[in-house]
Amino acid sequence: MPPGTLGECPLIDLRSDTVTLPPAAMRAAMADAPLGDDVYGEDPTVNRLEARACEMLGMEAAVLTTSGTLANLLALMAHCGRGRKVLVGDQSDAWLWEAGGGAVLAGLVYHPVPTQPSGELAIEDLEAAIDPDDPQCAVAGLVCLENTHTMCGGRVLSLGYLAEAQAFARRRGLRLHLDGARLFNAATALGVEPRAIASFADTVSICLSKGLAAPVGSILVGTAPTIAQARRLRKLLGGGMRQAGVIAAAGLFAFDHMIARLVDDHATARTLAEALSRVPGLVLDTPRPETNIVFWRLADPAIRPECFVQALEAEGVRVIAFARGRIRAVTHHGISMDEVSRAAAAAARAVDRAAQCAGDSNDKE
Repeated sequence: MPPGTLGECPLIDLRSDTVTLPPAAMRAAMADAPLGDDVYGEDPTVNRLEARACEMLGMEAAVLTTSGTLANLLALMAHCGRGRKVLVGDQSDAWLWEAGGGAVLAGLVYHPVPTQPSGELAIEDLEAAIDPDDPQCAVAGLVCLENTHTMCGGRVLSLGYLAEAQAFARRRGLRLHLDGARLFNAATALGVEPRAIASFADTVSICLSKGLAAPVGSILVGTAPTIAQARRLRKLLGGGMRQAGVIAAAGLFAFDHMIARLVDDHATARTLAEALSRVPGLVLDTPRPETNIVFWRLADPAIRPECFVQALEAEGVRVIAFARGRIRAVTHHGISMDEVSRAAAAAARAVDRAAQCAGDSNDKE
């Protein structure tokens, strides 16, 4: 059976917007890209992409990386020397899913701060994470925020909050990095230009391979000195690329054609949430998603989320189960209104199948 199919029917893959596939026109742009050696700064397509990112985000300089994990790590390392403390949300991607790279590779100290349901890190909690001027304590150097916030259901940080966070960082002599993997989703939801969000941070990472449907790549933007340091660090970590224009061309296509359609992903997420809210046995964490992420739980604690996920995949729909019983779906390019309706109908059947499995297990016990 080919991957991504269930019998004759294609799977509806809602695990993440990282599963997007580049459209044919994007692949054609990649094949036709002018190329050079990017380590020498001579790839014209990479240079165009980085200049375009600077223009869109209102920053001085940019560097193309292979992943958001690398872009975030370069930011942490460029801002902080060894032994410095980074304030991160305890539900952030940087803390949960990036393998502690700043600690392992750069000698940085992560200080997890409670994440509010809005995705914000409360200013008072950030204040409390600043240690006194004591040689026994690590010195804070950076605040890391995430927008949109994945584990909070794709929540968008308000411009008012970002202004408060920027003011806090400046008052405390800290730099501010924004993990903007889905920043264009945030800008779409707020109805603002991306630079309006980026203006509050010293550096911003953006991902090309999530909702923008490029096959690989992220970009880090910031001041010219910071990005120059990040470029040196990229080489140190083995991230220097040669004819990287084949990647950059996908990013340029994404900027031109994929950002405007993110509103469609937000609409399909809302439709999915509305449909799932009517399924008996499901409880929505995000009944009104702001962007493209929907979280829910099973009402019956006797049903294991893993059983539900397996039952749903048997119905032709893929989602992901997280800790504490949370289940996630992410809409993206290639997911239609018809498919989210079919996914919700499949979820209703999966609840019944998972409940039957739970009942069978209890009978055996």
